[in-house]
Amino acid sequence: MSQEVRDCLIIGGGVAGCTAGIYAKRYSLDVAVIDSLGGGGGNTAMASLVENYPGFPGGISGVELAERVKQQALEIDVEIITATARGIEAEGGVWRISDGADFSALTYTVILATGAYPRSLRVPGEIDYRGKGVSYCATCDGFFYRGRTVAVIGGGNAALDEALYLSNLAEKVYVVHRRDELRAEKYMQDKAFAAPNIEFVWDTVVEKISGNAEMDGLQLRNVKTDELSDLPVDGVFVAIGHIAKTEWLEGLLDMEDGFVITDSHMQTNQPGIFACGDIRVTPLRQISTAVGDATLAAHAAYQYVAQRRGAVETAPAQTAASEKRRAV
Repeated sequence: MSQEVRDCLIIGGGVAGCTAGIYAKRYSLDVAVIDSLGGGGGNTAMASLVENYPGFPGGISGVELAERVKQQALEIDVEIITATARGIEAEGGVWRISDGADFSALTYTVILATGAYPRSLRVPGEIDYRGKGVSYCATCDGFFYRGRTVAVIGGGNAALDEALYLSNLAEKVYVVHRRDELRAEKYMQDKAFAAPNIEFVWDTVVEKISGNAEMDGLQLRNVKTDELSDLPVDGVFVAIGHIAKTEWLEGLLDMEDGFVITDSHMQTNQPGIFACGDIRVTPLRQISTAVGDATLAAHAAYQYVAQRRGAVETAPAQTAASEKRRAV
């Protein structure tokens, strides 16, 4: 007996993946979300408080926001399959997704939404003080450090972007870098050097993050002299890069530094495979941008399935009707 081919399978059950599922369902696609944790996770769930996502004055916890998006998907009958996708292979004009063991499914389209995670310093205290002074996103958490003293770890574009953003909020920003020169582009360096409240700590790495209920300082080590020193700060922003969850996709998709390359419609180099959110090459990784990506990916998947079926490229009746209402 031949296996049923679904219209769309989404890999990743965070906010991006569940949003893609919601929109795919509204396009009347036979869709399911595959997630190792059963959905409601991703980087959003790691945020103690999300204050920059529209519609939630006063903020909302990351766990609650991720769970709400998951529940919204379940309410419209988006199936969530608990499994870990480990392979995608072309098979007879469709794609087979498998976990390398018991789970296997066929689909016309795939939307990748497995996300990325920030590189860790891997020093004592980092895990203990996550959400209590240790952050990986100035846009997300910088607001909490208005008028305070913070440190940014790193020397690339991302680190200086964080430092410049924080310089408009914090009283003092230290940039701690393991070398004596920056890797960031010159225009970023010029801006950072010109900021009166940014100070650079060269040839230095973090050895330990200390504190009580919340972090209150860093233990630093000079890589040239091995001298140890303490730097009192109220918060630290780790900006040494992200790692995309794409190692299992190597050889299948075009990537840049491990991140999936897409066009403006979230299409990858493989027909019928799309990517959205933090997994793809993007200048900004925010919940709002991930949601926008997911919306575009679902629409592109709908159009791809419609073409495969030989259908006219028009939106489903419910979507067309809503567009008409908005026009009126």
